[in-house]
Amino acid sequence: MGKSIITTGKVLRQIVIGQLQGVSEDKFDIQPKGFNNTIRWNVGHMVYWMDKYLTLSFGFPCAISPQYEVLFGSGTKPADWTVAPLSKEELTEMLMAQLSRLSELTPETLDINLQSPFIMGPFEFTTSGELFNFALMHEAIHLGIISGQLKAMQ
Repeated sequence: MGKSIITTGKVLRQIVIGQLQGVSEDKFDIQPKGFNNTIRWNVGHMVYWMDKYLTLSFGFPCAISPQYEVLFGSGTKPADWTVAPLSKEELTEMLMAQLSRLSELTPETLDINLQSPFIMGPFEFTTSGELFNFALMHEAIHLGIISGQLKAMQ
């Protein structure tokens, strides 16, 4: 089962990267009516949280700059940005770098107990696999939001 989860993570990330390839840089900053954020924010948010989950789940060193938390952490929004956000190219490079990091995972790493449970609202994750699986659900949610934003722009 662990190998399946890792494969799903890699496939999901490839789908995200593929979805973004056909999106022009100017569309990254359009906030369609009914959406709280932009495509750029959603992509940065996925990069930010995957980095966090990889660190919490597997002890990977943080691979992003502190700017990611300021721009893309939970509760942030483009309307509040006071610095220039990362470009589509920079964000895509980070997505691909994280995809490479997923190849370092093994099924055995998914069974490791976290140093302390990760609690998010009513949810508690105790193993690296549980938290990584949640990371994949989180990413899929944001992929769906991006797909909805692209449809709303048409």
